[in-house]
Amino acid sequence: MMWWYGDGDVGAWGYVLMTISMVLFWGFVIYGVVMLLRYVGREDRPSSRRSTPEELLAERFARGEIDQQEYRERMESLREHRRPVAPR
Repeated sequence: MMWWYGDGDVGAWGYVLMTISMVLFWGFVIYGVVMLLRYVGREDRPSSRRSTPEELLAERFARGEIDQQEYRERMESLREHRRPVAPR
C-alpha cells in the first residue's frame, strides 16, 4: 500500500521545518490570547458613556477636592442652567 508521495521519508529538513512552524503557530496563538486579555483588563479603555456634570461634581466632592458648601453652590448653579434634553 502506497498512500504517501514517494517513500514516506520526510528527512531531517522536513522535521526541522515542521518543528519551527509549530513553535511559530503556538507562539502566535499564545501572543494573541495574552494581547486579548491585556486589552480586556485595561482600565483606561474609552467608555461609550460620558459622565454628566453632576456626576463629575459628586466625584470631586467625594475625593475631597471641594467642600460641602462649594458642592451645594455648584450643584444649584448646574440645576439652574440645565438645558432640557431633547428626546431621541
